[in-house]
Amino acid sequence: MRSQFLFTSESVSEGHPDKVADQISDAVVDLFLSKDPEARIACETLTTTNLVVLAGEIRCRGVYENDAWAPGAQAEIEAVVRATVKRIGYEQDGFHWKSFEFINRLHGQSAHIAQGVDAVGNKDEGAGDQGIMFGYATDETLDLMPATLYYSHKILERLADDRHARVVDFLEPDAKSQITLEYENEKPVRATAVVVSTQHAMGMDNDEGRAKLRAYVKGVMTEILPDGWMPDDAEVYVNPTGCFEIGGPDGDAGLTGRKIIVDTYGGAAPHGGGAFSGKDPTKVDRSAAYISRYLAKNIVAAGLARRCTIQLAYAIGVSKPLSLYVDTHGTGTVDASAIEAVLPRLVDLTPRGIRTHLGLNKPIYQPSAAYGHFGRKPDGDFFPWEKTDLVAALKAEFA
Repeated sequence: MRSQFLFTSESVSEGHPDKVADQISDAVVDLFLSKDPEARIACETLTTTNLVVLAGEIRCRGVYENDAWAPGAQAEIEAVVRATVKRIGYEQDGFHWKSFEFINRLHGQSAHIAQGVDAVGNKDEGAGDQGIMFGYATDETLDLMPATLYYSHKILERLADDRHARVVDFLEPDAKSQITLEYENEKPVRATAVVVSTQHAMGMDNDEGRAKLRAYVKGVMTEILPDGWMPDDAEVYVNPTGCFEIGGPDGDAGLTGRKIIVDTYGGAAPHGGGAFSGKDPTKVDRSAAYISRYLAKNIVAAGLARRCTIQLAYAIGVSKPLSLYVDTHGTGTVDASAIEAVLPRLVDLTPRGIRTHLGLNKPIYQPSAAYGHFGRKPDGDFFPWEKTDLVAALKAEFA
C-alpha cells in the first residue's frame, strides 16, 4: 500500500431512490422472518414516480406456501411497504407514501433452488447460491472502517436526523455525499474535498436560499469531521448543480442492490458478486459477507493486523466453503496462513453455522439498508456481525 495518496468514498441517504428500494426489500425480509425464521426471501424492489413494484421468490409458513397466499398476507406486505416510505419521509406529489401505486409480483421459490438449499435426510443445508464474499477492517476509525466512507455516512445521517427532528425545514429525503481524504503514512490526515448534494424544499433556488443551505451543510461537515480536517472553502461543494428540488424515485428510478459499494467499504476493499438487501440469510451473498466482516474486524481488534481482508467462496447446494483467504496487507503480527488455519476452528463457516453463530434468522435487516451494513454499533439482536466477541479466542490462539 502506498504511504501517501488521496482516496475518495461516497454515501447516499435513506431517501436516495436505490436506498428506498433496499429498505423496502429488507422490510419485506423482516416481515417474513418475523413470521417464520426459516423463510426464504429474494425480494427485489423497483421505485419510480408514484410506483413501487415488488418481484422475486419467497416461501414462508403462514404467509406464502404451496403456491398460495395466506388471507391478508398481501395487504400486510403493502402496509409494511407504505410504512417504510412514510418513515423515510416521502410526501411529495411525485412520490407519496399514501398514494403511490403498489404492484406485488412476489411468487413461490423455485423447487430446484429449494432442493439445493434445504437440509434433507443426510444432506446438510447448502449455500443458497455460488459466489465470492469479502470482509474488511482497518484501524482508521474506532469502528474499524475506512475513514472516507465512515465520514460520508455520518454527514448524511446528521442531515437525516435534523430533517426528522425539524431542526431545519428545508431538507427533503434524497441526498448524496462524497469525501476525499489525504493519507500520510497510510493514515488519513485531512479532507481535500467534500461534496454534498441534498434535495431541498421549493423556494431555495435563489442566492439567499443557496447561501442558507450552504451555511447549514458546511456547519454539519465541520461538526462531523475531526478538528483541522475541513478543506479550503473552494473545495467544499454543496449542490454543485445549483437546484435539487426534484428527487427521490420521482427524480430517478431506484432498484434494490445498486449501491453495493456504499453498503460495504466505499471502494477501499473488494466486493463479491452480490448485493445484500432483500435476501434471507441462507443467501451467502448476505450471510457470508457478514461473517467475513466479523472475522476481519475481530482480527484487527485483537491486534493481529492493522488492516485485514477476508474472502470466502461457496457453491450452491454445498455446505462447506470452497475457500478461505486472509490478507493482512503487510500489517499482520502473525502469518496470514496461520490465521486461515485457526478461523474454521473458531467459527463454523457453513451457511447454517454462520446463521447460528451470528443469530441471523431474525427480523433485523431494515436498519442495515441505509448508511452501510458495516461500522454500525451492535444493539441487541441488531448488527451482530459488528461484535468483537472473538477477540479473546483469537488472542489465545496466538499467545
